[in-house]
Amino acid sequence: MSPVIREIQVKGIITKTDIPVCDYAVNPYVGCSHGCRYCYASFMKRFSKHSEPWGELLDVKYWPQIRNPEKYSGKDFFFSTVTDPYNPQEEKYRRTRSLLEELSGSNVKITIQTKSDLVLRDLDLIRAFPEARVGFSINTLDEEFRSDMDKAVSIERRLQAMKALHDAGVRTTCFISPIFPGLTDVFSIIERVEGICQLVWLENLNLRGGYKAEILDYIERKHPELLPLYKSIYNEGDCSYWENLDKNLRIYTSEKGLKYLINNDRIEQPFDAPPVIVNYFYHEIIRKSSRKGECHA
Repeated sequence: MSPVIREIQVKGIITKTDIPVCDYAVNPYVGCSHGCRYCYASFMKRFSKHSEPWGELLDVKYWPQIRNPEKYSGKDFFFSTVTDPYNPQEEKYRRTRSLLEELSGSNVKITIQTKSDLVLRDLDLIRAFPEARVGFSINTLDEEFRSDMDKAVSIERRLQAMKALHDAGVRTTCFISPIFPGLTDVFSIIERVEGICQLVWLENLNLRGGYKAEILDYIERKHPELLPLYKSIYNEGDCSYWENLDKNLRIYTSEKGLKYLINNDRIEQPFDAPPVIVNYFYHEIIRKSSRKGECHA
């Protein structure tokens, strides 16, 4: 189903943020037609004045020209925090490309996070930014599971785009997120992307809000053998799955000679070095919550 699209005027496009890996967030759209079933950004619907379900709405933003973008020189910009900057409609509306053009020559540092190979269209602009980085969200190598979870391009297309960017001299990140307990094979993904990225970010599946029931229902229907595990994590607050995964990652990376870090916000890694694995489980070392039913920092 095609999303309901509106073109809107906004006062600005640059937002100061406390997200660990950047100084500013830029979101050229509200909503995203990739329709990820686990999308944490679905809370944005209440600000959009849309009645359509999340994943079936898209606001296309138009903003005043950025005055003196050079004042942001050296700052880190993240594309994007609550939308995919390369959703399919970007091919027509080109709002992400327009923003890259406005920031060109300003010496800002950009990180782009996407599930689309459309990002390759803007390689000419991306390469001109200092230390530009493009990340691809990849939480499975199983195409059937991927298609159950989102309407973005295939995993193989994402991997091919990652390689193309890497071969062009652009830093790349594999964002293994969200990690679905019992379904996401973190180790196979790391092995698949080794040699075509400098960073691997790891983030666990969080189930809060309206999509918690939907995901648990999916697990019950498609993977009933995992339902007790999911209930223990998401209804009873059991952190042992993440603690064990962290322990196994420490062993794995030690054996492979890979650097493994916890919550390291801005890591500098030589371009041709093996990837650094960064654990962002709850954005710091795992500890049990005092609130029943949640395992978080």
